[in-house]
Amino acid sequence: MNDLLPLLVAVPLCGAALLVAGGRRMPRVLADSVGCAVSAGTAGLAITLLLNSSPPMAEWAGGWTPVDGHSVGIVLVGDGPGLGMAALASVLTLAALAYSWRYFDEPPRRHAGSFPALILLLQAGMCGFAVAGDLFNAFVWFELMSVVAYALTGTRVEEAKAVQGALTFGVVTSLGAYAMLMGIGLLYARTGELAMAQIGRALDAHGLPDGLVLAAFVLVLTGLLIKSAAVPFHFWLPDAHAVAPTPVCMLLSGVMVELGVYGVWRVYGTVFAGPGGIPAADLERVLLVLGAVTAMIGAVMCWYQRHIKRLLAYSTVAHTGLFLIGIGVLSPEADDGVALYVLGHAGVKAALFACTGILLDRYGNVDEHALHGRARELRGVAVMYAVGGLALAGLPPFGTGLGKAVTEKAVGGPLIALYVVASAVTAGAVLRVAARVFLGLGPAPEDGTEYETTGTGERPETRHRLSRIPDTMTAVPALLLAGSLAVGVAPGFGEVLSHAVNEAGSGGAVVPAPHWSPAGVLLDLVATALALGLAALAVTRPGWFAAPRRALPLRRLQSGHVGDYVAWVLVGATVLGALALPGLPG
Repeated sequence: MNDLLPLLVAVPLCGAALLVAGGRRMPRVLADSVGCAVSAGTAGLAITLLLNSSPPMAEWAGGWTPVDGHSVGIVLVGDGPGLGMAALASVLTLAALAYSWRYFDEPPRRHAGSFPALILLLQAGMCGFAVAGDLFNAFVWFELMSVVAYALTGTRVEEAKAVQGALTFGVVTSLGAYAMLMGIGLLYARTGELAMAQIGRALDAHGLPDGLVLAAFVLVLTGLLIKSAAVPFHFWLPDAHAVAPTPVCMLLSGVMVELGVYGVWRVYGTVFAGPGGIPAADLERVLLVLGAVTAMIGAVMCWYQRHIKRLLAYSTVAHTGLFLIGIGVLSPEADDGVALYVLGHAGVKAALFACTGILLDRYGNVDEHALHGRARELRGVAVMYAVGGLALAGLPPFGTGLGKAVTEKAVGGPLIALYVVASAVTAGAVLRVAARVFLGLGPAPEDGTEYETTGTGERPETRHRLSRIPDTMTAVPALLLAGSLAVGVAPGFGEVLSHAVNEAGSGGAVVPAPHWSPAGVLLDLVATALALGLAALAVTRPGWFAAPRRALPLRRLQSGHVGDYVAWVLVGATVLGALALPGLPG
């Protein structure tokens, strides 16, 4: 089945080309149907390959196979983690297209296929990055999904804030791409190889790492951490989410950020994990420090948002920190936990953005304060929002809870408290929104002037404000939440996932299949109770939590000025180098 691997990229690329070529002649329903069919076909292909990925597959495009161990060809690797990420990206792409089916108001209106074509291009970039076996083509797919994401974020070119958000996104993540390309250049200069496995073997043959290897590691990691929105590389994410269309937000937070985390795991394990790379203790120090800071800052900033899309974006930042901590302990058990956590989180976060999009299209508003009590009639959406908040806290038996519990056990020590607190605070913020917006609980929040972005007066993404919510807009988040639940309860799923992850990342090491444990369930329930308590206090005692000045220094850092964000990229890269430097020989 190796020959089918290139189709993961070719099918959505061809689908996008078809929509661009015929979009001006296609009615809207046909363009959307073609987009959904192509994304569904790619998802089915990815799942089929995933189920047959033992042993892992490799395909050298065009037959350019290695000669005497050296290669210049394009290699695609079909193992469990890569195909799993490709399947996740494809399923969420289908969800985003189904959510916007016939209702999303895309400019220019004369070209019905432009939006689904761009979404399919984004899917192609994500799938290509997931299965790329060489660094240069990983960079190519990295850039493809980034450029398409810029265009999708700034879809409403007539609005200044959309252009600004897309420009910020573009500048910051392009810097990450350039950093990654320079790191790849250094590795090629040292090894003469581009395929990840060959680079790793060549570094090991060269001997102990030196300054060039460290520089390459920092540059490549900087690019990937910008994509994963880790602090202090995260500033683009809230600004982009505030202006991006809802289906795009579902993909950005549901899978694109997670692909950055996956890239860190893949590149270190394949390229830098050997004796000629970066010592494990150095990577552990880098990711644990960075992950802890990311989780704490993301949780605090999430709590103090009233713009609901920004709130959800900072929740993604916080969970990115938890994912980084999990892969930073370099344990097969933690890898299993993070994989489950990512799958569960993807469904929950995409569902929450979908529900937020319903608020925007119904009321032209995503301001928690202005929406107080206005959405009482949306009972089904209210239930999904509350369920999403509870799942974000790790309520058993959701996949987020299982992944969180397994990762906590592998991480151990005081970092367990960080997992509980970060998940509780972000979930508490979501539950607070649900209580105020859908139930009208508590006094109407006082309007403050300390927020630059409130979410008031937003333009709906549909042609007009919806008087009736389309079935597709409610069915998609319901199915996504059901999928997150299935990750935690499906019999044998954890065992299959563990086998796929460890066959690729641990050389086939035998580890216990992830499962529910009494301690894990207890910690999940503690986090859920804490989230409910925080939400209840915020609603009934708003004065206790309505002091944003506590977070004002952090809020000021989110200035909206791209120059500030570029400066933080440089600071972050310097910190990465300082954290990784102590283990360098000599």
